[in-house]
Amino acid sequence: MTNIAICGASGKMGRVIADVIANRGDCKAVAGIDKIAEQYSDFPVYSNVSEMKERPQVIIDFSHPSTLDDLLGYCLSNGAALVVATTGYSDEQIEKINKAAEQIPLFFTFNMSLGINLLADLAKKAVKVLGGQYDIEIIEKHHNQKIDAPSGTAIMLADAINEELGEKYTYTYDRHSVRAKRSKTEIGMHSIRGGTIVGEHEIIFAGRDEVISLKHEAHSKQVFAVGSVNAAIFLAGKPAGLYSMSNLLNEI
Repeated sequence: MTNIAICGASGKMGRVIADVIANRGDCKAVAGIDKIAEQYSDFPVYSNVSEMKERPQVIIDFSHPSTLDDLLGYCLSNGAALVVATTGYSDEQIEKINKAAEQIPLFFTFNMSLGINLLADLAKKAVKVLGGQYDIEIIEKHHNQKIDAPSGTAIMLADAINEELGEKYTYTYDRHSVRAKRSKTEIGMHSIRGGTIVGEHEIIFAGRDEVISLKHEAHSKQVFAVGSVNAAIFLAGKPAGLYSMSNLLNEI
């Protein structure tokens, strides 16, 4: 039985994660952390991780980048593992995550969906076949409450493609201010915000007289919640290190 604390417990994703855990027999939510410390289930919710009396094996963070320092400090002091599922981190914060992983087991990915990680693998395979002959564009769509743009997932997909291309490509986020033809070594990224779109990501390979598209649509937040709980159970008992969805998939 894996004891889990949920950071961002009072938010929409936190509640979905709590529901997923409640319907499994291999884990238990023992505490929640949220600035809105609303009690809505059989576990206590604290406004700050430092107030938490329970000792979870793993913390799942689906909150806000501003909570990172407190969470890392708690996990490093108490030997807890951390699943980082929040997006919008700065380069400095990502460096802190990498540094903390030298001392604790830490799971970090920009998207907890199994399908999205499969999409990244398919995109890398496509690049191997298509090489640099096709223009690459990424379109991501999310609900009108999402703050960061482009999404962390779009960046993850671009990074996966760029790695396959030898890190030779640059990212173009906004074309309206660029009065020039598209270069061959760029990946365009476009963000759409509207309504209640959970998450859509499309990778377009545009060549001479043909277009190849790879697309993933998330129809509910459940897919991310299930992925984060799977990651938490996977992480429990692991040695210190930085883990990702590819590590989890290799154990399936």
